[in-house]
Amino acid sequence: MQNKVEKKKRVSLTSKEVSELIAEGIVTVILLLLLNVAIMVLFTQMLNNSPDLTDAIYRSKDIFASNLGSDIFWSGRNFVIPFFIIIDVLIVFWRLIRRYRQMQLRHIINELHYIANGNYDYRIPFELRGDLSKVVDSINGLVDSTVAAIEDEREIEKSKDELITNVSHDIRTPLTSIIGYLGLIEDGQYQSNEEILKYTSIAYKKAKQMKSLVEDLFEYSKVRQPSVPINNVSFDMVQLLEQLAADFELEAKKKNVQIQIETKEAQLVMDGDTEKLVRVFNNLITNALKYGTKANKIAIVIEKAKNEAVVTVKNNGSPIPREALDQLFDRFYRVDGSRSQEISGTGLGLAIAQNIVNLHGGYIYAQSNDDWTSFIIHLPLYKNQMKPTPDNH
Repeated sequence: MQNKVEKKKRVSLTSKEVSELIAEGIVTVILLLLLNVAIMVLFTQMLNNSPDLTDAIYRSKDIFASNLGSDIFWSGRNFVIPFFIIIDVLIVFWRLIRRYRQMQLRHIINELHYIANGNYDYRIPFELRGDLSKVVDSINGLVDSTVAAIEDEREIEKSKDELITNVSHDIRTPLTSIIGYLGLIEDGQYQSNEEILKYTSIAYKKAKQMKSLVEDLFEYSKVRQPSVPINNVSFDMVQLLEQLAADFELEAKKKNVQIQIETKEAQLVMDGDTEKLVRVFNNLITNALKYGTKANKIAIVIEKAKNEAVVTVKNNGSPIPREALDQLFDRFYRVDGSRSQEISGTGLGLAIAQNIVNLHGGYIYAQSNDDWTSFIIHLPLYKNQMKPTPDNH
């Protein structure tokens, strides 16, 4: 959809509207002339019927003529006619301006109808003055906000459709396996108890995968709500992450990965919901263990920067492609290399982490190069602290 105009312009009157203005001016002039004549006739009758008034006007003329030394004051026409002309010109000008404003308003209404017919990319282009200019600016601003709301609604609907599609796909795949293997058992299509155990084991693993997806969906839907409560408590971030690293030590050892805490802070006391923040770092460490191909080290770096706690969770595995970095926090998104059947996951972990960080008034972003793939979190140290603004990365 293209705009009818590209820049501001004055209201262009049609020939019919110009004719209306001319007719308005002519009619007004005729009415004023008739009114002037009527006033002159009435005033003349008043003078003829009131000798005292006539005498007072004559004395006033004499005083002005004597004091100013001019005979111009002896003729009333020298004052009355210019006075009437000035008043008439002002009235005609006021009437024409008033009618022109009405025509401008009519054009604005026509433009508004054009927008209302679905042309939401169009804006009223007129360059006006005074209140009409404010009206046009307000209408254009209203259209802008309406278009933004429509776009947001479309994005929400698109997001819902994608969510349903992705959830359906991720649930259908393990569910198909469960039904298939249980169907084999139900139909007696097995040769030994070992085969039964194999089938039930696969069905059990797929059921756990579905349970994990449902739990992540539930968690994601919770943290997406702006009204979700944050149970802020004062805690030591260094101690929390040291404990979390210890919890992953056994799993990391199985994969020949070393988890290290790196910090210059003996302790870093801050406010936050520890249960939700543990979920954030749990997701990041789990992702590093699952998707950090060829990694042998996971480093958790804790720093204090002014009124922020900056926590970096990084691994020295294969780098993430540049084009994938901006999509990492989209729900259900997984880098192509991590879509193998051997690596299970819902693709919701980073989306959940981002929402929890946002609820705390912070932000999270990712960086990746040949040395490290890093997830960097900025969190305010104290409750109700002004939300920080991300730097340009």
